[in-house]
Order: sequence, then structure tokens, then C-alpha cells
Amino acid sequence: MIEKKSSSIIWPGKPLSRAFFRRAATTVAPRLLNKVLASADGRAGRIVEVEAYVGAIDPAAHTYRGKTARNAVMFGPPGHMYVYFTYGMHWCANCVSGPEGAGCGVLIRALEPLHGVAQMRAARPRTARDLDLCRGPARLTQAMDISGTQNGIDLVEGLEGFTIVDDGTPPPRDAVGGPRIGISVGKDHPWRWSVPGSRYVSGTAAQRG
Repeated sequence: MIEKKSSSIIWPGKPLSRAFFRRAATTVAPRLLNKVLASADGRAGRIVEVEAYVGAIDPAAHTYRGKTARNAVMFGPPGHMYVYFTYGMHWCANCVSGPEGAGCGVLIRALEPLHGVAQMRAARPRTARDLDLCRGPARLTQAMDISGTQNGIDLVEGLEGFTIVDDGTPPPRDAVGGPRIGISVGKDHPWRWSVPGSRYVSGTAAQRG
């Protein structure tokens, strides 16, 4: 059972509502750009890159073949965090979206560090540049101290240490969907969005777009 914390999230802004996440993943994903993932321990980063995963119609989604013990959170209420282990060494964090039971979500691929950089550096001591602290889904979970412990926490209520807030910075108007990175199926879906020109976006120069 996850222990709920009484400490408040330090980053100023309005936590995203349940209704925000209840929409289709392909709608939620680009609207998450420039929102802030914030932790009760003082770490915060602006979301600059995301990917949508769309359940039963998406062969790249963990939920494509139905509900399992591993992916059960994705079939639960929207606005919760789905955290999974990949390649036997990395955690990745997602926001459950769409109606309950849809098995859809948005992978947070990269953050621009805003606060708690010293803590992020302590978590990733071999990272040479602040630019690279959260540039990629595995790096950002390390920097933000996200692991399987956070699987299933409620991002809307923010009582379990993390939330996503709108601090008044609008999503970019010129964000264009493109191919997702690091998958072997479902490559034709243009369900990856990033903040144009951001140096914190992951992937190669060609992939950043």
C-alpha cells in the first residue's frame, strides 16, 4: 500500500484535473507540453516531450493484448501514474488517460529541469550536463526519483508525492505530431510531440524535429 504524504507540492500552479486526463491520449499528449511535473521533495521539470499510446488499436501499447497484472493501472481511472520497468534496468513514467478501462496513456519522454537540480544531480552523478538530466524517459525517472513505488499514484490529488501542474505556460501552438522513438511496431502513428526548439528533447537531432 502506498503511503500518502501530507507535504504539499512546491511548484506554483493549478494541478491538472481528472477531466483533463479523461480525454483521448492523442488529445492529452500535446496538451501536456509545457506543464510541470512536480514532486513534494522540491524537484520540478517542464514537460517538453511526450508520446501517446492508444490501447487496443496500438500494437506498441502495453495494453494492446488486454489487461494483465503488470498493466492494470493503465485500465484504471485517468490521472494516475503508470510506471513500468524496461530493458531490465530503467523505469518509465506515464499518465493514464481516456475513460477508465481504455488502457491508454501518455509517456513522459523529457523534462526541462526547473527546480531541485542539485537533487537531480545527486540522483544522476555521472551526468555531465544539466541539459541531460531529464532528456529521455529513463533519465527523468532517475532524476525525479520515480520507480515502481510510484506505480498507481494519483497525480490529480497529489497526495502521494507527485502531481502535474499548469503554471500558466501554454502548450506550443506549433507542436506537430511525429513518429514515436524506440519501438518496433506502430511506427506509422504520429503520436509523439515535443516543444519545438527545446534542447531538452530526447533522441537524435533528426528525431527531435
